Amino acid sequence: MPDPVSLASSPRRIRQANEVAALSALHRFGPMSRAELARRLKLNRSSSGHIIAGLTTSGLVREVNASIPPRGSVLQSGQPRAGRPGIMLELAPEAGTFLGIEVGVEHLSFVELDLAGNVVASTIEAYDCSVVPREEAFARAVTLAIEALPSEKWARCEGVGVSLPAQMGRSGFVRLAPLLGWRDFYPADIIRPLLPAAVPIWVENDANAFAIGATYARETARRGVTLFLVMETGVGGGITVDGALFRGGNGLAGEIGHLRMAGDGRDLEQLIGLEALLSGYRHVTGKITALSQFLADVQDRVPEAVTVAEGWSKALAFGITQACRLIDPEQIVLGGSVAALYPLVSARVAAHLAACQDSSFPLPTIVLNEGASLGSAFGAACMMHQRYLSLDNRRFADEGAQEEKSASGHRSSRASRTNGASAGAGG
Repeated sequence: MPDPVSLASSPRRIRQANEVAALSALHRFGPMSRAELARRLKLNRSSSGHIIAGLTTSGLVREVNASIPPRGSVLQSGQPRAGRPGIMLELAPEAGTFLGIEVGVEHLSFVELDLAGNVVASTIEAYDCSVVPREEAFARAVTLAIEALPSEKWARCEGVGVSLPAQMGRSGFVRLAPLLGWRDFYPADIIRPLLPAAVPIWVENDANAFAIGATYARETARRGVTLFLVMETGVGGGITVDGALFRGGNGLAGEIGHLRMAGDGRDLEQLIGLEALLSGYRHVTGKITALSQFLADVQDRVPEAVTVAEGWSKALAFGITQACRLIDPEQIVLGGSVAALYPLVSARVAAHLAACQDSSFPLPTIVLNEGASLGSAFGAACMMHQRYLSLDNRRFADEGAQEEKSASGHRSSRASRTNGASAGAGG
């Protein structure tokens, strides 16, 4: 059996690691010259050149003309770039497609990324997954992706990431999706036969997927501890430490939505989730109101809406305070449709935090994620993009299998010649 250490340091594995580093650098920092890429890879020009040649030949990297300043020159603000046009390297966006699907409680969403990590297409559809069999919900989610993605792109699809509000293990096995009433199944087993191509599938909790998407492709990894909250019908949480996802022992780290409130025993998500918000407003007004109308009423300072928003602010502050006791986050990032309420009541949340937070626990910064409504589906697509820019890339596995097959063929051929020679000598 081959030594794992020798495999890890084999020429093929070293080349693959350098290819991954090159693709990751171009993704994080954008187009750059050959010299700059060589410096980032810490390789000499010759070694870097071989890596770049392989990536350009495979169509993953392309050359583009760009006007770059002479080495050592300093540009002043507003000063045009000087120097002759240079050749820059960049990821070829069309070389790969990465899909993200979110199966929520009241909606489905889809995001498509290209190899450069750009959002190419996105779709959100209202859909009550809680009242249909899970197979039907996943079938509709896949149909959403098939309808949005041109058929020719499936040949370049490098994976489908799936997120849903569920407690699950690292293998993608869903133990329980409480808001949907689903338990004990592998979503990938349902999705795989429905796809028009055989592609990798990875399943993740929606809040964890949101956290991955919100930290992905940053030039500098988000330092310290960050808590990500996804507020939809329920409230999910994810934690990153220095940019890396922290799942906890059973994949449940960050789930502050399940904190029990003192007095009535309700979970926090029963006070700040979408259903709680709208049912609370319906209780005081008698009107059936959509979230958009409720937000408009809060902005217009309608008294009943302000009262409900105040209760929401106080409950959110309580949850954040308890989270600060446990994980001491420097920043809290809000996502999901209900997060749109936060900018309207941020001052009230801050006031409640100041009132209940002990002075020995510094208050975290609270920000709203850009594109919060697509955060989970975007994060699911980022998961597949991230895996592609790693040694888990399936093309490396295929390459290794081909090499092993070739080596096996050579061994068989050599053995056949040896056996034939022996037989001849014996005859």
